[in-house]
Amino acid sequence: MSPVHWEDPFCGEGANCFRLGTDAEGNAYIAILGEEDRYLTDSREALRTMIRDIKAGKADHLL
Repeated sequence: MSPVHWEDPFCGEGANCFRLGTDAEGNAYIAILGEEDRYLTDSREALRTMIRDIKAGKADHLL
């Protein structure tokens, strides 16, 4: 497995902070800040779709 390159944390209005990451193999990752060893992973396209849906208000309850 390639090492994960984590982006700067994204913190919403509440106390939850998330980090997004990618690796050289084309996988995307999302984790709670401070718990990067426990992450969800999928393709980059799946992560893009999830982020677009959140921004469009389709899944704002997740944040």
